[in-house]
Amino acid sequence: MKIRIKICCISSVSEAQTAIESGADAIGLVAKMPSGPGPIPDELIKKIAQTVPPPIGTFLLTSETSASGIIKHHQRTNTNTIQIVDLLSDGSYSQIKNALPSVKIVQVIHVIDSDSVDLAIKISENVDAILLDSGNPNLKVKELGGTGRIHDWNLSRQIRENSKCPVFLAGGLNPDNIKQAIQEVRPFAVDVCSGVRTNGFLDKEKVSAFVNNTMII
Repeated sequence: MKIRIKICCISSVSEAQTAIESGADAIGLVAKMPSGPGPIPDELIKKIAQTVPPPIGTFLLTSETSASGIIKHHQRTNTNTIQIVDLLSDGSYSQIKNALPSVKIVQVIHVIDSDSVDLAIKISENVDAILLDSGNPNLKVKELGGTGRIHDWNLSRQIRENSKCPVFLAGGLNPDNIKQAIQEVRPFAVDVCSGVRTNGFLDKEKVSAFVNNTMII
């Protein structure tokens, strides 16, 4: 069973190279966020994305919530994928797709309760993938990812079983728990940020261990 791997919170060209050389299928580039680790300027996101060879995915993590704002944000960064970390408040996915037909759309669902399951299944009909994370957009200062917390994988499995599109699993993953996470959820891909870092920097040994531990039959 081949599990795709996304290494998130990439902050430099060298970190991108390390992730790719270690076996990452995609990298995450975090733009301005209300909270959480790893945000970098749009100019740096564009610079890093330009150095990444095909077919590696370059994910722009945007906290914009309007379709027009998301389109404009992508035009400043030119990644091949947009990861929307909050819910759309204005406009539609089709509006984004029509404006950016070659760009894939990944919607983050923060798995909190059974309502999250229903929401994920509904949204899965309109996007290229959904990513299950452990934030909480309902807080006064929104948590939109990078919490390092695990959520209820039983809920994630329910989403994966009923989703109309591929499912990425994120939230508190690391080299020690990744095998169990894959066995319980069976996602299309896994996504990691803090679990492969030491003192905030990408740790090549942790990345290698993480990648090796995803290789289950």
